[in-house]
Order: sequence, then structure tokens, then C-alpha cells
Amino acid sequence: MYEKVTLGNGLRVVTANMPRARSVSISFFIGTGSRYESPQGAGVSHFVEHLCFKGTTRRPTSKEIAEAVEGVGGVLNGGTDRELTIYWCKVPTQHFPLAVDVLVDMLRYSLFDKREMERERQVILEEINTILDSPHERVDVLIDEVLWPQQALGREVIGTKETVSALTQEDVLSYFGCQYNPANIVVSIAGNITQGEVLDLLSPLLEDWPVQEPHGWYPAEDGQKSPHLRLETKKTEQAHLCIAVRGLSIVHPDRYILDLLNVILGEGMSSRLFLQVRERLGLAYDIHSYVSHFLDSGSMAVHAAVHPPRLVAAVEAILEQLQSLKEETPLPELQRAKEFSKGRLVLRMEDTRSVAGWIGAQELLTGRIRTVDEVVALLDAITPEDLVRVARQLLVTEKLNLAVVAPLRGEKRLESLLKI
Repeated sequence: MYEKVTLGNGLRVVTANMPRARSVSISFFIGTGSRYESPQGAGVSHFVEHLCFKGTTRRPTSKEIAEAVEGVGGVLNGGTDRELTIYWCKVPTQHFPLAVDVLVDMLRYSLFDKREMERERQVILEEINTILDSPHERVDVLIDEVLWPQQALGREVIGTKETVSALTQEDVLSYFGCQYNPANIVVSIAGNITQGEVLDLLSPLLEDWPVQEPHGWYPAEDGQKSPHLRLETKKTEQAHLCIAVRGLSIVHPDRYILDLLNVILGEGMSSRLFLQVRERLGLAYDIHSYVSHFLDSGSMAVHAAVHPPRLVAAVEAILEQLQSLKEETPLPELQRAKEFSKGRLVLRMEDTRSVAGWIGAQELLTGRIRTVDEVVALLDAITPEDLVRVARQLLVTEKLNLAVVAPLRGEKRLESLLKI
């Protein structure tokens, strides 16, 4: 269970009381990310997130920020995605006031020092180089570009070398001032603490935060009418591949049906992909599938790495498993997928950070927080007919997409495979 309060400036505070927990986690969810950026400003959300850890008026260095939390055994971190940016801290319960103080300090009083910004720019450029050097990560970037070509959703969250190099202090401060305001923020707390205790601590620190109108996000467009392929030739030991289709949004009524299809396809060692492609055919060490749900779009993708001469065989095997989802799923397999999903969800809810993430992300993105029991009920209601209906809707030849990073040339052979 959780409680929600909206402060006078629009900032939302949601609290989940976990009486047996010995830690408290607090997360600040900001409604901004890469799909809020212009093409020229790609990477600014991620840049801002980095700079908030680099010094404040009261803690002028990143060392002082880190030592404040690590000095009590806590953990402090952040992350930027397409539709949200998060800053979180997990500490022993008695140090909750310190966690609040550090996070508020970072989000309201960061210095954004020019010299520190130039140093961090080099760090981010090295981060980009790491992605470019890693075919495992690079193919994930390519498949997004294929799924959402020339769109905000298709751009890498970190930006490019060109855009990151061009960002100025003025760009960063303007973006920060617009997007980081209380009407665009959810604070979520989970642990052995009450809503009253939370508000007594947070309200004096946040109620005077001025409100501005944030930028909106760029919508996804879908004009795909035929299979798409992107091959990047690179000297690697393995061929890295992703096969993907457009999926469903976070608010779509069938999203949990797609989640179950994904479990059956490629989550865990009992999934179809693992059993067929790895165990029976011996084509890959790691093969898995995953789903993404965004505000107005989504995807389901398969990721694998194989010996380059066996790339064609791997693609064929994966497509066979996608095709199999369009046939009726045996009830025992569906039941296993349901229990897998429910079990993973329940286990997550034992951790204060996971609970804070669960309630905060839902409130920010959808304005509604589903309980674990509600999601379990939705999963239990799914039938084999539901799986077939959604699979046949999404898994069609004209919506197939393939990205490959491999020491290979020639796209025609791969293009000819893209049919189900």
C-alpha cells in the first residue's frame, strides 16, 4: 500500500510504509529524458544528470557528496532514460534525513561549474567511445535507430560526440531550469517510515521550489511497411544481432499480454529461445528477449551473439520461435510464464529501492499506481487466445527489424530471411 500527497507547487510525494525494513530508499523522478530533446540537444538530459553529482553550494565537490552518503553505508546514484531521469539514495533508516538533504541539495543547488562541465564532457565522450567499442551495446543502439528512424525514441540517450561536444553551459542551465521543477517531479519513498514523517522533513525543503512549464516529449511515428535491416561491418569475434518489432505503450490494455509472450519467448533458462537456440542447436551462449513500454510506443526484441558463419542459422531459428508464438500456447507453458512473472514481481517488492521505483515510475509516467495484487490479477486473467491475438497483431513480416554488428558484408542474404 502507498499514500500520495501533492504539495502546493504540484510536486507529488508517494510513500510506501514497509514496517519490517531496516533501510529507507528515496527516489526523485524527473519527467524528462532523451525524447524531450531536440536533435541538436541530444544528450543534454544525461549531461545534466552527471553534473548534479559534481558539486553544490554546500558540498562543492563530487567527493563531498559521495562521502556524505557512503560515510553511513548508503548508496547514491542516478540514471537517465528516454522518458525519465532518476536520482536515488538508499540508507539505513536512521539516516533518512541525510539522504533527503543530499538529494535536495543536488537537485536545487548544484553549481554547474564551467570547469567541472568541461571535465565531465570528456568523461561522457569516453562513455560514448565505450559503447562504440562494444558490439553488444552498439547493436542495441542500432536496433532503436531502425525501430524509430530519425526520431527522438531512436536516438541514443547519451547523445553523440557531435551533440555532446556542442552543448554549452547556457544550454544545460536552460534545460535544467525548464525541466527540473516541482510540477514535473515525483518523490517516492519506501521503508520503515510514515507519510507524516516524510512530509515533515520534505515539505520545508521543497514547498518554495518555483514552478515552470516543462517541455513536452516528441511523439513516436510509425510508417513502416516492409522489413528493415541495418548491418554495421566491424571486426569482432562474434556477430551481434537484434531482431525487433514495435510493441505496446505503457498504458495499452494488452501490455501484460505482451509481457507474458516475452517471458515465454526469451526470459530465463526455460524459455523457448534458450532451449532451442542454445540448448538444442548450440548457436549462442547468451540469447534473450526483452520488452520496452513507452508513453505512446514500445518494442519487443531478441538479442544474441553467435559465431559469424552461423549468423544466418541463428536468425532463422529466432524467426521460427517468433512464428511459434502465433500458434496456441499450451496451458502448462502459459501457467509457468504467469508464475515466473508473478514470482519475479513479488521478490522485487522485498527491497525498498525496488518499491520506491515501482510507485514513483508509475506515478510519474501514468498518473496511476497499480498494486502488486492488481498486476497479479491482470496476469492471471490472460488466456491462450489473448496470446495468439497479440502475437498475430505484432509479429508480422512487414514490421520485422534486424540490426547486426559483425565482420561481414552483404545485406541481401539477411534481408531475404526477414519473413514470418
